[in-house]
Amino acid sequence: MDLVGFALAVLVIELTPGPNMAWLAGLAATQGRACGLAAVAGVAIGLLANAIFAALGLAALLQAAPELWDGLRYAGAAMMLWLAVEAWRGAGGPSGEASQGNSLRRAFATGTLINLLNPKAYIFFVVVAPQFLRGEMLGLGNALILALVSVTIATTVHLAIVIAGSKANVWLSDPARTRIVRRVFAAIIVGVAASFLLADLG
Repeated sequence: MDLVGFALAVLVIELTPGPNMAWLAGLAATQGRACGLAAVAGVAIGLLANAIFAALGLAALLQAAPELWDGLRYAGAAMMLWLAVEAWRGAGGPSGEASQGNSLRRAFATGTLINLLNPKAYIFFVVVAPQFLRGEMLGLGNALILALVSVTIATTVHLAIVIAGSKANVWLSDPARTRIVRRVFAAIIVGVAASFLLADLG
């Protein structure tokens, strides 16, 4: 197993703009660092689950069953569009401790779901990961090793994005600025939803 090569591939992929990067940056900027960190934890769980599901054969099943693949793409796109509508409307803004607790739980759950419904995550385990196994079959053991490497690198990048994005949170205390950024954020998420629909197993 080529872990160094795999780690470099993961790093390149994580530094390429995608659904996690766009959503985490916007979330941290508009709702603060705490929500961003909760989302990062959810994303990590989702990525780890992807590896386990891939090892159990889900990625291969998606490759063999186009209707299941299409269902995943449409569900992922619908999820991103829902997030875009929320961002446009300014839903989930801070309004007290109870609301903050709900926002943290929702950020965690959404981070998990985005990655469970992200077709590109499954493409990664169908197309990219096997290239670093040196002829081995993708099983639960090596899938977990690859997942831990992937999640560690992804989480490091995501934490940096959240910390950077949260610095804009004070600047966004002006409601007019917040409105503009939320709408730009919503437009970006719509673009991510489109990328889900265009994802192809090849």
